[in-house]
Amino acid sequence: MGRFSILLLTTMTAVVLTGCQSAPVSTPTPEAAVTPTPTAAPTPTPTPQPPTTATLAVCGDVMSHMPVTNDAWDEGAGIYDYTPIFEAARPYVEGADYAVANLETTLSTQGPYSGYPAFKSPAALAGDLKDLGFDLVLTANNHCLDRGYDGLVSTLDQLDQAGLAHVGTARSAEEAQPDTAIQVADVGGISVAFLGYTYGTNGIPLPSGKDYAVNLFNTDYMTTLSTPDTDRLEADLAAARALDTDLIAVMIHWGVEYQTTQNSYQEELTDLLIANGADLVLGGHSHVPQPLEMRTVTAADGTQHTGFVCYSLGNFISSQVDPLTDTTAVLTLELTLDHETGEAGVTGWSYVPMLMVRRDGTAQVFTLTDASAIPAGASDALVHKLEQAVSDCASILGPTPASP
Repeated sequence: MGRFSILLLTTMTAVVLTGCQSAPVSTPTPEAAVTPTPTAAPTPTPTPQPPTTATLAVCGDVMSHMPVTNDAWDEGAGIYDYTPIFEAARPYVEGADYAVANLETTLSTQGPYSGYPAFKSPAALAGDLKDLGFDLVLTANNHCLDRGYDGLVSTLDQLDQAGLAHVGTARSAEEAQPDTAIQVADVGGISVAFLGYTYGTNGIPLPSGKDYAVNLFNTDYMTTLSTPDTDRLEADLAAARALDTDLIAVMIHWGVEYQTTQNSYQEELTDLLIANGADLVLGGHSHVPQPLEMRTVTAADGTQHTGFVCYSLGNFISSQVDPLTDTTAVLTLELTLDHETGEAGVTGWSYVPMLMVRRDGTAQVFTLTDASAIPAGASDALVHKLEQAVSDCASILGPTPASP
């Protein structure tokens, strides 16, 4: 093979080898990494807190005239026991979140006991009221000084021993200060500040040096009983508002006995109380029922405030015989707290008519009876009385159930 051939072969081989190689591949420039922007999680819509609803049972005047006191005596057990007398009210009192009444007597562990005109009743009454389901009683009324200052102190001592809260009277100046005199209660999750007052003390002056003993809403409690102590009421209600409770309730002893309608003075006082923050005004003293109503008042600053008023529920227990003094009702108020607005108030009510039945025999037996349910075996006379009690309550208190 000649030199030219070898060169040619070499050249061809080089060409062939070169032609078999792949073309160079360009490597792409990597793009800069992009960090995704995190998507904010949606803010969950808070679940609205449902309104809180509670029930407050209200009863009338608890009076122990001597026939009632004698009936409460259990000879076999050697004790005073009032529970059989008002047992029929237990489902309505015990069934409420909180229950209140007006205690219109003094209490003592020592006899002799007495009824009208100067009441002194067995201390067992306090424990029996607590057992029935009551939580608080008004002690400011025209009979609270029937046994003087000592009787007032004894009454409060017995209530404390029974575990019953009280408003309206005080054993000391310290106890009469707003921070202790105003009772704040948890009523089924709704806070309520309770205050208590009376128009007078049946002409018995306050003990010397103890003006704090009884909460009086009249400046002329020994004379005309017609001049409200506006300064005191306004100051007390300001103290109650400062407690920042959901509701304020004023229990008050007022009006004219045996009248089934309120008078103008009661209405004026109601307006004064509501204008200064009272949401509930719970009255007693008339010994017969008086109306229920919602009342709207314009305050001095131009704002409007609505409150519920019970002028009177008559006697819870007694042995009075005047017309309608045996007729009463257990009132149940529906209280509602709106957590969204912070507003609270009475959103409804109902009542159960009751009749204090007096049966004469070898002994006088008193039974508070549910007038809306005729007991088996009731005589025609008792049936008529029960039906009349239902009718009377409807005409005075209004139809049941009622709503504002």
